[in-house]
Amino acid sequence: MSRLSESVTRVMHILDGADLGADYTAAQLLSETTARRSLDLSDLSPEEQAALVEGRANHLIPSAAVLAEKIEAARAAGRPFVVKYGIDPTSPDVHLGHAVPIIIASRFQRMGHHVVFIIGDVTAKIGDPSGRSSDRPPLTDEDIARNLSGYQQQVTPFIDFERADLRFNGEWLNKVTLPELVGVLARVPVSMSLQREDFRTRLADGHGLSVAEFVYSVVMAWDSVAIDADVELGGVDQLLNLQMCRKVMEISEQDPEVVITTPLIEGTDGTGTKMSKSKGNYVGLTASPDDVYGRLMSIPDHLTEPYLQLLTEWTDDEIRVITKRLEEGTAHPMAIKRILAGEVVAALHGLDAAAAARAEFTARFSKRSFADTQNLPVISLKDHAEDTLGALISRTLDFAPSISAVRRVAQQKGLRLILEADGEQAPTPLTAASVQQTLGEVVSEVGALEGAELYLKVGRKVARIDV
Repeated sequence: MSRLSESVTRVMHILDGADLGADYTAAQLLSETTARRSLDLSDLSPEEQAALVEGRANHLIPSAAVLAEKIEAARAAGRPFVVKYGIDPTSPDVHLGHAVPIIIASRFQRMGHHVVFIIGDVTAKIGDPSGRSSDRPPLTDEDIARNLSGYQQQVTPFIDFERADLRFNGEWLNKVTLPELVGVLARVPVSMSLQREDFRTRLADGHGLSVAEFVYSVVMAWDSVAIDADVELGGVDQLLNLQMCRKVMEISEQDPEVVITTPLIEGTDGTGTKMSKSKGNYVGLTASPDDVYGRLMSIPDHLTEPYLQLLTEWTDDEIRVITKRLEEGTAHPMAIKRILAGEVVAALHGLDAAAAARAEFTARFSKRSFADTQNLPVISLKDHAEDTLGALISRTLDFAPSISAVRRVAQQKGLRLILEADGEQAPTPLTAASVQQTLGEVVSEVGALEGAELYLKVGRKVARIDV
């Protein structure tokens, strides 16, 4: 029996009839499943390794059987099996959406394989055109350097960089000569790029499409050639880019890499759109434990299962037990969501932080009282009376990425002022129009109550207003 199978057996025993809402049960599960993030998976056969990866993939090209064969061939040759993951530093933040393929990379690492994490300091200047309706404004060297500053630290919870390589594609792309580039481009059919729906749509709508964007995937493919990758990971929106990597490796007389794409995780708002910072429906990898926990507790119930599949080390068998218990009514959706939130906090901040975030959430929401909650931010009415609610929430408190995001929270009935006295709360919903009002105006309209505390609630985030 493999180490993973032994862990699954222990978890299945816990899941069998235990009260999943109990703190003790949640702690038991979290201790076991969090340990899997560092569990040695090298005792799995190549076929088992391929199956474990395939279970979380949208595409595995050409097949799981070929992946297993390549793993076995590398082992027989006594060479590292090279797993590539690349990201362009077009933003300073990495969020849970980016983490989905990185989690698969971490599994490959624990299987004993060599992960190469490539930062696209050159390709970022072109900008990945995938899914875009217009060309991306070019990034300066200063933009790229600023965005790069925290990348390694943000993904360290998943990748052990003492056993992995962090490379910048400028190492080789800055040395590519024009004859080399032309030689490869001459053997890449234009039809490969024109397969892209985003390109066809932009051209049909009369929008711009630069030659640089058109050849982005060819330039990106040089990374695979440079490190002689066996496998490359990426989101499903990267499929055509990754297929180009296989093509360019063939042109370079290398064995084409296996391509693995992962689902694009849906944003926390549950509207069907992918997780994105611009939409405010994301969970940043640098977010505090309480923020991560609260954002995940705010997701609609239907996202709990896919989040468990994509963001945790839970197996399909374990998730099926959870699903069955939910259907039978022997587990509450809120209890499962709290387990999920604890899983992600533990991955990013550790078990102690997950336990503290669970306790803080209980104090803040389950007991419906904020008075005893620790670490609430405080804003002074005297100092901020003239600030608009939107600016206060998005800039001073940093509770939302923009004023328009605050307005969306209000439209979804998630913005309110709360008067609390003796543990009892009196909430006042705020409309989208309130976002443009000053804090002083909003507070005066609600009125005050002798001996009551005043709180501002934005989705799952809360601040106390010092009056």
